[in-house]
Amino acid sequence: MEIYVVQSGDTVDSIAQSYGISASSIIYNNQLAYPYPLAVGQALLLSSGETAKPSYPAWVNGYAYPFIQRSVLDETLPYLSSLSVFSYGFTTEGDLVPPTVDDTFMIDAALAQGVRPVLTLTPLGPDGNFNNFLITAVVNDEAAKDNLLANLLTVVQEKNFQGVDIDFEYIRPEDRIPFADFVADVRNYLALYGYHVSVALAPKTSDTQPGLLYEGKDYGLLGEAADSVLLMTYEWGYTYGPPMAVAPIDQVRRVVEYAVTRIDPAKIDLGIPNYGYDWTLPFVQGSSRATTVSNLGAVQIALEAGVPIEFDEVAQSPYFRYEKDGQLHEVWFEDVRSYRAKFALLPEYSLRGMGYWQIMRFFRPNWLLLEDTFVIQRP
Repeated sequence: MEIYVVQSGDTVDSIAQSYGISASSIIYNNQLAYPYPLAVGQALLLSSGETAKPSYPAWVNGYAYPFIQRSVLDETLPYLSSLSVFSYGFTTEGDLVPPTVDDTFMIDAALAQGVRPVLTLTPLGPDGNFNNFLITAVVNDEAAKDNLLANLLTVVQEKNFQGVDIDFEYIRPEDRIPFADFVADVRNYLALYGYHVSVALAPKTSDTQPGLLYEGKDYGLLGEAADSVLLMTYEWGYTYGPPMAVAPIDQVRRVVEYAVTRIDPAKIDLGIPNYGYDWTLPFVQGSSRATTVSNLGAVQIALEAGVPIEFDEVAQSPYFRYEKDGQLHEVWFEDVRSYRAKFALLPEYSLRGMGYWQIMRFFRPNWLLLEDTFVIQRP
């Protein structure tokens, strides 16, 4: 497949004629809506002819909430190796707290497609935020830990999950080793029954990186403790931060370069965002709040505002500015160019695969590019 960047005066028909392909393939590949307007600077994925079959194998995971639209789930599953259901919480005594929405249909759909359904374990409190008190209570209490392990096994077996993903954030520095021991205990316990255990890692670039997001995550210990790890290489641009790329490739690369010195690359999945943000300007620390937008939605905003889409070569990410109701906005999102840059890191560093946060909105160009680039692995 080939990537084409829209120029002034281009139409779907003119691009199709230039490449000798059908207009309908351009419309389908890129989810264009009638009457198929194009934004200057928009990246299109073109099926331009026969190419060599991909050879690099990649494990592809996608996170999803149980309120995902069934049509989105069904369209996405053919491109996945595993589906992480987000999420199961727990109490200080180690009792599991299931999602508020029944996830059975997700598990059944994944199994029917030959995709591994995974239980995602998080320390989310009643307010929906990560609660490191829960982490401290369980990883330092053998009785609570044993109860949690037993409950995990029961639910995994009863609901036909095929693995567990441990996504704990804001771990206290003093819990660094107890947390790694906890991950090892979960893996050792569930390995007896053939279940895979993964752990999500904040995007560190050194052993001594300061901050509550990083100090409790020991890459070396957790890489040994789990069957695989997910590098959460996104959220540089985030809801409460200044406008910038969600996953700038230069920053992502720094995390990968550090990770492979501490963890076997064959255990590492690269985190990939499936969304963008819309900020109002000027940005004011402490009061500004960005709005999440889909990749398709970002292009639609540019079209409606009549502004061109730019591309940051350092971050390898698209962005643009527009004005609405007298307010200046800045939008950063993902397109096939930014995904292609991220995909290239897998063979470069011999990584295991990738994990998408999250798959609640279907973005076909990404999946077609992925399928054209990798041999998607199955359990």
